Order: sequence, then C-alpha cells, then structure tokens
Amino acid sequence: MLRILLSGVLSLLVVLSAHASPIRIKDLVEFDGVRGNDLVGYGLVVGLNGTGDGLRNAPFTEEIMSNVLERLGVNVSGEQFRPKNVAAVFVTATLPPFARTGSQIDVTISAIGDANSLLGGTLIMTPMNAPDGQIYAVAQGTVIAGGAAAKGDGAAVVQGVPTAGVIPSGARIEREIEFDFTKLKSIRLALRNPDFTTAERIEVAINKNFGRVVSRMLDSGTVILDISATKSLSPAHALGRVENISVEPEIKARVIVDQRSGTIVMGEDVRISRVAVSQGNLTLRIEEEPLVVQPNPFSEGGTVVVPRTRAAIEEEPGIGLAEIRDGTSLSEVISGLNALGVSPRDMIDILKSIKAAGALHAEFVVR
Repeated sequence: MLRILLSGVLSLLVVLSAHASPIRIKDLVEFDGVRGNDLVGYGLVVGLNGTGDGLRNAPFTEEIMSNVLERLGVNVSGEQFRPKNVAAVFVTATLPPFARTGSQIDVTISAIGDANSLLGGTLIMTPMNAPDGQIYAVAQGTVIAGGAAAKGDGAAVVQGVPTAGVIPSGARIEREIEFDFTKLKSIRLALRNPDFTTAERIEVAINKNFGRVVSRMLDSGTVILDISATKSLSPAHALGRVENISVEPEIKARVIVDQRSGTIVMGEDVRISRVAVSQGNLTLRIEEEPLVVQPNPFSEGGTVVVPRTRAAIEEEPGIGLAEIRDGTSLSEVISGLNALGVSPRDMIDILKSIKAAGALHAEFVVR
C-alpha cells in the first residue's frame, strides 16, 4: 500500500460533497426588493498623533477643514494651516433594507491623502449620500484602525493597513428609502448560483409546503412567488414562511485553483476520462567562480581576474508515464499524485494539462 505524502502547507485540497445537505431557501436566493443601498461621504478625521495629511501634498484637506470651521462660526479666511493631526477620508456604508430613521449602521473609513495612520482619530460629522444625491445618514465617531505603523530615521515598520478603519454603529440613519413592500403582488426569488435543478427543487418545495401551486420557475436563476395564492396576511408573512423551507441544492462539477497560494478546491462529481500523464522537471544551473591571479612580488605584470564558470543541466526523474483509468474521480487522482510526491505547483500544472486534453469533465476556474 502506497504511503500518501502530504503536499505541504501551500496546498489545500477541499472536496465538496456531491450530495449537499438541505439548506434554507434564505441562504440560496435573494428576494426581489429586499436589498441594501450603498452610501458614500467625504469627511475629516481629527486627533491624529502627527500622522495626518501633509497639507501641501493634500490641499483638499485644508479646504474641507476651512469649510468645517466656517460652519462652526470660526473665520479662517486668509489663514495658513499646517497641522499634522487631520486627514481627509472617504466614508462608505451600506444602508440595509427596511432601515428606519434613528437606527445605526457600521461605516468604513479610508484615507485619500498621504496620511500615515488613522489610529486614534475621530471622524467628525460627515453626511453620507446615495446615488440619487440625497443624504440618508450622518457618520461620526472614533476610528478603529486596522493596523499600526512606526518609523525612525533609518527604518520603518507597518503592520496591517493603518490608513483604513471602521466605526461600529458609526452612522445614524436620517432618511428612509420609500418602498411599500405590502403592495407587492408577487416576489421573484433570484438564485445566487443559477441552476435549473436547484430552481425546480425550490419551486416543488414551496408548493409542497403551502399545499398548492404558489410558485413557478421562470429560468435557472429565478422563481416567482404569487403572494395572493399563498393567502398570507402580507408579503412579509409569506416570505417569513418561505425562507425557512429547506432545499437540497445541486452542486456543479467544478475545480477551482488559486495559483498564488497553491490551493485546489474541487467537487466530488468531477470525473476524468482515460488519459496518460507524465511529468518531470529540467533545471539549468550556472555558477560563476572567478579566480584572481596576482604577479610575484617585485615582478612585472598586474593582477588578472580569470573567469571560471560551471554549467550543469539536471533533470529530475519525474513521475514517469502514469495511466488514469476512465471514470476516475479527481480525489483519486490527487491521492495518486500525492503518493508519487508531486509538488503542489506541479499538481496544478498537471490538472491544467488534463483539462486542455479534454479529459477533465468539470468547469476549471483558475484564479
């Protein structure tokens, strides 16, 4: 029995089960009309410990600081600012569906100037706009930066991203999005991973739960729900019942390869036709060892550098020519390659070659 060798920390092999466990519909679809909206604002972070924007390199910081002070009644016309404890930032957030006035949401802060760190800073009142130009929230609070930075005269160290951070519950909603959910006559269920089989199973499961035909599959990515046919008190009551129905989704045969980390993720339904595989490595090595030759003392002549070069070609034996029988699963192929000691990078190249030969029957995604 062959001893299976582990591929190493750079290779992570994940096998997805062909028969997934039942999953709630709420985890498989998005409900039409139930969605968030993006917000963005331009603000100022103050209170930094000398790590803010250099105003000569970021004049927009000086402009927004002047505007803020003037709104507070401080006349700064003609004054020159040179503080190092302020930074101009973009503030982003997502307004959740059915958010009400007065509730709070998280915001993300990102420096746009040459600030070194936002650690310890405070975001002052920043209006946040939606794509329609209206203000829907106002953000303010202490920034929790995602890293740290320190530097001296001869060295500097940075950990994480100190120029970005978050403010939990940092924005308060001031305007609601006008949307009358109660007047909907039907709601579309959009599958996150479109699949005809999964869409049909969702349709059957919903109709079975209500005991009559209340849903219909439109295509691989859409199932429509007739609210009036459900005889529910409101669309919210209907969705509250539908979203907790469990369905077993169909998983597509797929192989995902991340070449940067050597990660391989595959489905159990992946199959390989009969094919032969051979792999080996060729290494060309050139070494320079110059030799310095000096003349004898008190003799004529000069120092000469004589070049000395060593060149060699090394070819590893590889795995030879191995035959993979028809109908073999990808997990069996990976186990066999591991047993032969194939490195993670070589394993990815072999899978790409098998796919190019038309023997790998799955969607092959390279990232």
